[in-house]
Amino acid sequence: MPTPEPPQSTDPDAVNVPDSEADHGERTRAADPWNQMPDDALNASGVGADRSDGADEGADDAVSDHGREGAGEGAVKGVEGVEGTGVKEAAPERPQSWADFLPSPVFLLVLGLAGFAGWLSWTHAELDWADEGTSVTPLLPPLMILLGWIVSVAVHEFAHALAAYLAGDRSLRGSAYLRFNPFAYREAFGGLVLPVVYLGLGGFGLNGPPTYVDWERVPSRGRRVMVALAGPLASLVLSALLALTVSLLVPVGQDTTNWAISSIAFLSLANLTSAVVNLLPVPGLDGYHVLAAFRGARWTEFVRFNGLFCSIAVFAVLWLPVVRDVFEKSAYALFDLLLPNPTIPGMMFHGKLLLQFWA
Repeated sequence: MPTPEPPQSTDPDAVNVPDSEADHGERTRAADPWNQMPDDALNASGVGADRSDGADEGADDAVSDHGREGAGEGAVKGVEGVEGTGVKEAAPERPQSWADFLPSPVFLLVLGLAGFAGWLSWTHAELDWADEGTSVTPLLPPLMILLGWIVSVAVHEFAHALAAYLAGDRSLRGSAYLRFNPFAYREAFGGLVLPVVYLGLGGFGLNGPPTYVDWERVPSRGRRVMVALAGPLASLVLSALLALTVSLLVPVGQDTTNWAISSIAFLSLANLTSAVVNLLPVPGLDGYHVLAAFRGARWTEFVRFNGLFCSIAVFAVLWLPVVRDVFEKSAYALFDLLLPNPTIPGMMFHGKLLLQFWA
């Protein structure tokens, strides 16, 4: 006898499921703890009736958080550069202002103190302060020379920084190098302390290497050569201006022992020797960077880490008595060639004696 078929539902939306599958579905729903909870309890607990919607919302929140984290990482990578491409993107520039190129108040203070010490040296004020008949070791002329040399160092480094800025290294804008503030240099020991020590002990000018320049931002060899030569060129111009000042104060055929004039003459010699020595193609000097512009990044990295020691070694060689005598005679001869005034070398030597008063 044939088995009678179960009655078909007249509901068009109903789905006929075999008994075994229907029983299995009922058992599965019965085993699900979420189906055993009343709807009011689900709503009170903050869980939606449809768990798939909650899962979708959680996934959306996770994607949003991931997007925000990705945006933050992208901002950092935008500064550090794109990974894997080797391209170094520029960091966000600080707010620019015309004040980024104004001389620092510290520089103006040093310049004013140098002028005041020069005026006191001009008037031989220390002789008026001393008791009559007592010997006086003038201390104002050495102070004037040291302050004037600090100003000269600031001008030398400013020329390097300005040339680097014009050549593409925008990171120097607003820095101490472009604002004539040697007391705030990144490498204050090599940029300020050593040049003062070189002048005091050796009696000649020598500036430290411009390791603060980011040579990778300077695109072409010609621009790198321009940046390297800007410092010695500024020292030469400053030396010529000081020598011209001495020539105007003491015409040809006349002589003087005025402390201020002798100090100015010696500062002219210091700037001339600084320009000449820095043109040598030796690591730690500006002339080396001229060669490094044609040799590659390895030469630049070498002087970045070893330039300070090489600069000290150059000073030590020039400080040797035999080398120093030849060097000083050559400097005087070069000065006579550039500005023929027989009285100026004598005033330069007098200024050196005023600086090295302990000698």
